[in-house]
Amino acid sequence: MYTTTRHEASISVPEYVENYVDVPTFLEACKACPNYDRVWACPSYDFDVLKYWKQYQTFQLLATEITFDEDMLAKEYSRQEIQDILDQVLPPEKKKLSDELLRAEKLNPGSISLSAGSCHLCKDGCTKPTGGSCRNPDLMRYSIESLGGNVGLTIEKLLGLKLEWIEEGRLPHHFVLVCGLLLP
Repeated sequence: MYTTTRHEASISVPEYVENYVDVPTFLEACKACPNYDRVWACPSYDFDVLKYWKQYQTFQLLATEITFDEDMLAKEYSRQEIQDILDQVLPPEKKKLSDELLRAEKLNPGSISLSAGSCHLCKDGCTKPTGGSCRNPDLMRYSIESLGGNVGLTIEKLLGLKLEWIEEGRLPHHFVLVCGLLLP
């Protein structure tokens, strides 16, 4: 069905913020997402995003490139079939990355991981819309893009990859899940 390839890079946080973070642009993009103001891991935030980045010195990027096999790429799919494939492939790969990063946090006091995409921990819905506090603050993590990071530029310049998109009825050659560890 698919294979995975791991990619890693490291960059200083000041350099990352200067060259890859654009909070106003990505905040606007986040406003178009149905998770905006509805998930604790997504904007709007009650903190200054740039100050959040600047608490750290090093950003260790970790990515999983998910490459579909030729049989899958040759087929045409309905939207629902593509969604079913994504639901089957992406969550377990994201969980592997998240688990690895949570272990890395324990080994690196003062560090925090950034997730690959939005939070989906609470199957019965996030409490943010009702004003409740996060049910899983020990596991919830922000994504790079929710903090203004340009993931497309990040993977191109730092990991040598390109984002690919689903075209009508076709899977892309690969998906890339990108996350990382912020170190003090």
